[in-house]
This record gives sequence, structure tokens and C-alpha cells, in this order.
Amino acid sequence: MAYEALFAETVLMHGHEGDQINAYLARPFGAGPYPGVVIIHHMPGWDGPTKEIARRFAHHGYVAISPNLHFREGKATPEENSASIRAAGGMPDDRTMGDVQGAVDYLRTLPYLNGKVGVIGYCSGGRQSYLAACTVRGLDAAIDCYGGGVVAKPEALTARQPVAPLDFTKDLPCPLLGLFGVEDTRPSPADTVKTQEALEKFGKTFEFHTYENAGHAFFAVDRPNYRQVAAVDGWKKVFAWFDKYLR
Repeated sequence: MAYEALFAETVLMHGHEGDQINAYLARPFGAGPYPGVVIIHHMPGWDGPTKEIARRFAHHGYVAISPNLHFREGKATPEENSASIRAAGGMPDDRTMGDVQGAVDYLRTLPYLNGKVGVIGYCSGGRQSYLAACTVRGLDAAIDCYGGGVVAKPEALTARQPVAPLDFTKDLPCPLLGLFGVEDTRPSPADTVKTQEALEKFGKTFEFHTYENAGHAFFAVDRPNYRQVAAVDGWKKVFAWFDKYLR
């Protein structure tokens, strides 16, 4: 039998405006080369389930990094950091994109990277993944998992999130996969249709899949929202997408 091993650790990387932040890095134990993936965590924070996702990617032959986008809050737990972010009005887009850019740049310094980097995000991270795909340098593929707020009415915009990610669609340079649930309300199926129409308008390479009997956070095995059928098929589509564009 072939030998298998994973290596996972907390690393330090430079994010927005050069801030030094911590990130979780997971990779196969070997010389590679491996494709890279930036994992944008959900609003509940940089938590155990997010790190499990990183290890899952490593098991499938990727080097995965998940930056702690809430580290500046300085609280004792991911839940407290998340509550602080919510109270402040959400994540500032410029800061978040700076941190994601830092994660992409970090992966591109690794000697065992194959030269390709993708991004995936869940929940608020799905919105941020869409935004990153349109605005961050050095991405070769992107996946938006039920990202709410890609479509936003003017009254929903704030100083922290001043532009709807949808408005950057024309700048999207890489292929995009979207995975959604028909029972979700943010994004609603109507929002998903608007996003699809924008991608079609600008001739982008993309695939969208909306699952029956699934709502928001259907990948989350530790939450009541988990839907096995949608999650199992969704993971197959995630790896097929990244295998196609990152290997």
C-alpha cells in the first residue's frame, strides 16, 4: 500500500496592510507539487470545522490555507470574535481582500506548490470568495458555497461593504463554481438567478448547482443545516472543479 500522511500547523502570514496574522495550513506530506486552495471561513469563525475542511483538501492532494480573518478582534474564542464582527457591522471588504491576497501570496512562496491557486468560501465566505475571484491577483479557479450578499440592494450597502460583489463580475478572470440550496434565503434562488445572468452577460466560465431539500450551510456537518445528499454531491463537484482547473 502507498504511504499516506498529512501535515497541518498554524503559520504566520502577512495580510492587509502588512498585518501579521495566523493561518491554518494543511498539506500532504511529500515534495509535491500540489495545487493550492485558500479557504475563506464562514461567519462562525476560524473554527474546528474550518480546519477540518483544510485537512480534507490536504487528504485529496492540495495544500490548503485558511487565514484567521477575525484575528484582529482578539477574543478568546471564534464565537466571541464572530459576535464582535457582527456587532461592528460585518467584515470590511478591503481588509478581507487584503488578507485573502496575503494567503494567495503565501501559497505562491511554497516550493511544493504546482503554480495554481484556487479559492473557496462558505456562507459569508462564499460572498468573499466571489469578491476575491473578481478582485484578488493570482487566482486560477473559485468556488462560492451559498454566499449571501453577492447580490445586494443599495440600501444594504455599508461603509464596510460598499459595493455588491456582483458589480465586479465583469472583472472575473477565472472559472467559478456556485453551490446553493433551494431553501436558502440569503442567497435566495432569485439572487442566484441574477448572479447567473450577470455571469452569462459577461461571457464568464461558470457552473451553478442548486440542491433540492437543502438550505443555507448544507455542508456543515456540525449544524442542523447539514444535508447529506447535497453535501456529498457538492464535495464531488468541488473536487472535480479544482481538479479540472488547478491540476
